[in-house]
Amino acid sequence: MIAATSWRRVALHSALLFLAGSLAAHAAAPPPFRPPPGVGGGPSMVPPQPLEAPRAGAKIDMTGMWVAVVSEDYQWRMITPPRGEFASLPLTAAAVAVANNWNLDADNAAGLQCKAFGAPGVMRLPTRLRVSWQDDTTLKVETDAGEQTRLLRFGAPTPPAGDAGWQGFSVAAWQRASPGRDVGTNGQAFGRVGAGPGGALKVVTSNLRPGYLRKNGIPYSAKLSLTEYFNRIEEPNGDSWLIVTTIMEDPEYLSLPFITSTHYLREADGSKWHPTPCQTGPPLREKAAKLQE
Repeated sequence: MIAATSWRRVALHSALLFLAGSLAAHAAAPPPFRPPPGVGGGPSMVPPQPLEAPRAGAKIDMTGMWVAVVSEDYQWRMITPPRGEFASLPLTAAAVAVANNWNLDADNAAGLQCKAFGAPGVMRLPTRLRVSWQDDTTLKVETDAGEQTRLLRFGAPTPPAGDAGWQGFSVAAWQRASPGRDVGTNGQAFGRVGAGPGGALKVVTSNLRPGYLRKNGIPYSAKLSLTEYFNRIEEPNGDSWLIVTTIMEDPEYLSLPFITSTHYLREADGSKWHPTPCQTGPPLREKAAKLQE
């Protein structure tokens, strides 16, 4: 019995010595390798940062007053072209048929004076823009021609189920500076779109109420998709320009994408701001005929 008890004491003593040695060795050993914070799956020591609001993170400053400088397509933008004048437009046969039957008096009688002042048409008119932030995620673009208001919404807004009015439903996103990409039709490059120095704003508009691309009844349908790139350019003389490159695609009335580039010059203040309601003057030929009577 004494021998057995002594054996147990020896075994217990040996086990305690082994355990003490293991603990000491473990304490002296270097800690196991762990990747630095945020590298290779290691936990980051930097707390997650909240997403920057579109207003605070604006790539370019679009706010202020801008006036359209009509240096191209003057005869189609400054006046109402004659009915049947379709130059430079890639129209389908269906669009030609609609435009050939355009009746200004009928539009006015039906209360459709704003058909040429929807988002695809109003930005090409001789107008001024007043741009401001409605809130941190919505940029507001007002036109004095037709007294229209476009709301450019950032984030992932939910579009309405149907017609969103003359200005449609616009989703905006800032873009960083990039080399851009060529755009054009029939293999001919029209120019480059994308973000210029500092960045750009890309806007995609859908859910449009059918209207006119030009005041002489050239139609666009509710299927039209409108993509715009807003770039701000600074000149050495101090002038600031807002360049809006527009790509319109309409499977019903356009046989090819219709691309335009519209230029706005920044104004110092709003002293020349002059809102006027939607109104389309008679076509040039009809006006001339009436003057001769």
